[in-house]
Amino acid sequence: MKTSILVEKLGANVVCGKEHLETKEIEYAFASDLMSDVLTINAKNILLITGMANIQTIRTAEMADIHTIVLVRNKKATPEMIELAMQNDMIIAESSNSMFKTSGILYNMGLKPVY
Repeated sequence: MKTSILVEKLGANVVCGKEHLETKEIEYAFASDLMSDVLTINAKNILLITGMANIQTIRTAEMADIHTIVLVRNKKATPEMIELAMQNDMIIAESSNSMFKTSGILYNMGLKPVY
């Protein structure tokens, strides 16, 4: 599924990577605030749903080959996060929804869980 469709349905604000919205395809979603759990993922085309708005989130996503991140609970990406995400061709979107609601919306749209 195109990232642009997912972001629109979530009502999320894209703060980084708008140029990739039509080209990045998402098949799976994973929701976690524990970056150690993110490192256990072994799938492609994943969207990460998290409330962790710090540079470690971007570094972890980079190591896990995740290129799309949705920050939930009104969390905002820092300038450092945006800069590093841009260097790695990542998309960061910010949502006011809870992690639970975001996961439910994406599940109902047909995204698959990793586990």
